[in-house]
Amino acid sequence: MAGHFEPLPGGGAAVALDEVEISILRSLAVQLLELIGPGEAQGADAADPLARLFAEGPSEPPADPALARLFPDAYGTPGAEQDRQERAHAAEFRRYTENDLRERKREDALGMVRSLDALSAGDSGAAGGDAVLRLAPDGCRQWLGALNDLRLTIGARLEITDEDDGETLFRLPDEDPRKPMVMAYLWLGGLQETLVEALMA
Repeated sequence: MAGHFEPLPGGGAAVALDEVEISILRSLAVQLLELIGPGEAQGADAADPLARLFAEGPSEPPADPALARLFPDAYGTPGAEQDRQERAHAAEFRRYTENDLRERKREDALGMVRSLDALSAGDSGAAGGDAVLRLAPDGCRQWLGALNDLRLTIGARLEITDEDDGETLFRLPDEDPRKPMVMAYLWLGGLQETLVEALMA
């Protein structure tokens, strides 16, 4: 089980994590929360579901490449120049969907942090000093979302655009300053893949 998710009877999945892995995952999730930013709904309007439903978000794509990867335009070909109509459609779609998408991504990352905090507080253990993280189906969904968002963010920082770029980065020498980020990217991909496999088992 160490290093990969396995299915749990009745649904969900489990993975054994050591203290370093828990610390790295928590740190990455907190950094993702900082990147996404605080919730838009504040004050009196936060309790009003109708106000939240009609709250408008941004109409322009984010300038940060990592945020642009997390919140891509819904119209046009990625990386290609948009025509005027595509820009207008993308802006309109973003205005009414980005706040909800940000909130879902924020909840996924928070779910990861909370489950890791519960684990490091002594919730479950295993031989060899590893702690066993057990996720219910809802927790698995949050983890899948957070793992995907973390990989997208790191991929944007590494300027990974296709599988060939990933293979080139994998062969970086150990002294390359990008190497730790590449290793994190690959490790998160392995966790994500085994979590999907565990849920399909």
